[in-house]
Amino acid sequence: MPNPPLLLAVPNVSEGRDPAMLDAIQAGFTAGGDTRLLDRHADPDHHRAVYTLVGAPGGLAQAMVQGAAQAVRLIDIGVVEAADREHHERHGGAGSGEGAARGQHPHVGALDVAPVVYLDRAARGAACAEALVAADRIGAGVGVPVFLYGELAGGRTRAELRRGGRTGLAERMRSGQQSPDFGPPTLHPTAGATLVAAREPLVAFNVELAPPATLAQARHIASLIREGGTEGLLGVRAIGVSLDRAPGPAVAQVSMNVERPLELSLRAVIEAVQQHARVAAAELVGLAPRAALEDFPEDVPMPAFDPARQLIENALAYSPQRSQ
Repeated sequence: MPNPPLLLAVPNVSEGRDPAMLDAIQAGFTAGGDTRLLDRHADPDHHRAVYTLVGAPGGLAQAMVQGAAQAVRLIDIGVVEAADREHHERHGGAGSGEGAARGQHPHVGALDVAPVVYLDRAARGAACAEALVAADRIGAGVGVPVFLYGELAGGRTRAELRRGGRTGLAERMRSGQQSPDFGPPTLHPTAGATLVAAREPLVAFNVELAPPATLAQARHIASLIREGGTEGLLGVRAIGVSLDRAPGPAVAQVSMNVERPLELSLRAVIEAVQQHARVAAAELVGLAPRAALEDFPEDVPMPAFDPARQLIENALAYSPQRSQ
């Protein structure tokens, strides 16, 4: 393992439709030159972008702070939510009773989550330290309240912090039920809050259901296969969403985080979904370890998948400065 160890960071921002804005935020993440961009995945349906960065301790935290400052400067989360409501209402989301008129992906901030990822257990301590440094600097320097989750917060989950969205989190902060670990005691007026963790790699994975599947079916499947469901899969967090495909009908999707990808393959996830609906396509968001895609079903297309860029082992081999 390199000395110091290489770490990844996977900051998620609540903007997925404005390439110029995403370019400016990317420039913040990479301004120092010591941190490299491995991937950028922009998703207009979920109105979210995921950056994958690689760097050494010290430089990676600073890169996250610089990117956070750009995200806070450029993204007004209230404007994003209003635009998202209008987007889905325009395409029939609100009127159908099934659409996600309040956005497809739960979030509480402009820079919504910013985990530091270790690829080797020996680098766990370095990742935890880097995440804490980044959290402190984002809170103090950028002026956004930061909440820790995962092993840095006794196992507290993102879902707990995101419950009720920004409004729910603000109410819990006002009541004293939840207080930020770093930064100001109230939400930033336009940028909300940021959630920070140190963790092993996970896989963000979306499965599109074949027509005529509905949002209700996607939500039902998600409830069955998420950890804790009646058919629960180890380390799977899942929601059902509806994607606009105007002028055609909306598409139902099961959107997941697979938190134990070395123990649960994406093939097993696909097979669990296929017990309840036909699968039309799949999508990998960001990067994944090679082992997660072993024996992936050949009859399930992943149109945008690029193994040279999206398998962690391959991406680290040449680390291209590129985006999509």
